[in-house]
Amino acid sequence: MNLYLMRHASAGQRRSNPVLDLKRPLDKAGKRDCLLLGNTLSGMNVSFDLIVSSPLKRSLQTAALVGTETGYEQKIVLSDAVAPTATYAQFEKLLVESSGVESLLVVGHSPNLVEFLGLLLQPSHHMHPNQPPASVRLRKGAIARLNLERGAAILQWMLDPRIVRSLYASSTTRSRRKISLK
Repeated sequence: MNLYLMRHASAGQRRSNPVLDLKRPLDKAGKRDCLLLGNTLSGMNVSFDLIVSSPLKRSLQTAALVGTETGYEQKIVLSDAVAPTATYAQFEKLLVESSGVESLLVVGHSPNLVEFLGLLLQPSHHMHPNQPPASVRLRKGAIARLNLERGAAILQWMLDPRIVRSLYASSTTRSRRKISLK
């Protein structure tokens, strides 16, 4: 299975009221980053057989925007296994239930999604529970591709929204590199 773990894009400042924070939408920068990332993934011929999102609005919006840009036409599955309060056991259960899927996008939150990524990359953590999981930085709107065929997960690549923005900015300002023949 190709597993894509994505942290929801920028959604502005956290609200002090937890009920209102559940409904916090993406901000303008977050929406832009999702569209650019989705377009980049589409250019890389990345597509998803299944998209699973946290039920929170900002994650669902992230999943929908990236899914639309990559040609995903099915319903996005909402799961508490990637909600902010999810445990690794719930996440593992989600992966087992999705084992027949070849390409899975999971959109969730920090810090638990980042922790899940670290645990997937370091399966020896189960044998040594006092050992901290591998440390990985997953910024808002970033995506990581892992291969889960056998044994430990293998990190194939990561895309950060800042990298995607800079690639788009440099490719649209000039179409060809200037070469001096002095």
